[in-house]
Amino acid sequence: MAVPKRKVSKSKKNLRRSHDGLQAPGISLCSQCKEPKAPHRVCPNCGTYKGKEVIEQKEE
Repeated sequence: MAVPKRKVSKSKKNLRRSHDGLQAPGISLCSQCKEPKAPHRVCPNCGTYKGKEVIEQKEE
């Protein structure tokens, strides 16, 4: 059975866990309507991606 030979110190434990913290999601602005959107995704507000209309939006 694998058993640690020595106690893992607080600093070693925390160094190992340093990448586990939460990060804010990446947000970019739409080039057409300037609304925030996820990068590399179609804009949910205007339906464009890289300047081209991908999804037709219904007029209200």
